[in-house]
Amino acid sequence: MNLTLRIWRQKNAQTPGQLVTYQLEDVSPDSSFLEMLDLLNEKLILQGDEPVAFDHDCREGICGMCGLMVNGVAHGQDREDVKAITVCQLHMRHFHDGETITIEPWRAQAFPVLKDLIVDRSAFDRIIQAGGFISVGTGSAPDANAIPVPKTKADMSMDAAACIGCGACVAACPNASAMLFTAAKVTHLGTLPQGETERYQRVVDMVTAMDQEGFGGCTNIGECEAVCPKEISLDFIALMNRDLIKATLQGVKAKK
Repeated sequence: MNLTLRIWRQKNAQTPGQLVTYQLEDVSPDSSFLEMLDLLNEKLILQGDEPVAFDHDCREGICGMCGLMVNGVAHGQDREDVKAITVCQLHMRHFHDGETITIEPWRAQAFPVLKDLIVDRSAFDRIIQAGGFISVGTGSAPDANAIPVPKTKADMSMDAAACIGCGACVAACPNASAMLFTAAKVTHLGTLPQGETERYQRVVDMVTAMDQEGFGGCTNIGECEAVCPKEISLDFIALMNRDLIKATLQGVKAKK
């Protein structure tokens, strides 16, 4: 396959960036999208040019580091047979010989560009630090397993805990909202007995941290759910909003 790649190049958050066009030949349809970028970087290095910086780690769809906009869609999920994947699981057989592919970083005020396709997603870490923990002692694994949990709640918690924090929800949302991410982190703890003690304080602290990071508000457009590689449901946002209303009525204030 021969491809035309339009890739966002930016030195840092303070420097204006631009789309730069590259030609890449002899790409195997069986290679992954990241392997294609590796091939491009090898070519650039041999030419004496600076390689394209992009995030990656496990390359197995587990960690979510490989967040990219491919042809304007988070993780490149713009084809009927490409759903619920991360960029590292996207293969070149889904593209066509001679196709032009545009590759950009996540675009959100709360995700400043570090370099090229890499953005700073530490805002997610600070949201989790604000309340994504429990202070209840659960003992060893057998002790925790001895606590009865209804299957419906256990399943709901596990579904929410599947969130890998890749940031696709933010990148896809016209408002750059982090509601789906925050709701998943709030719900996977708040639905379990171990997390019940701090349930309402948690939701207030994490939503407050989310707002302070500069993420936009949710207007129920649904783009977040559509591109989430773990198919996190919008229902979790409704559950978080319900808990937030209850916390407000109880007079719970965010911790400073």
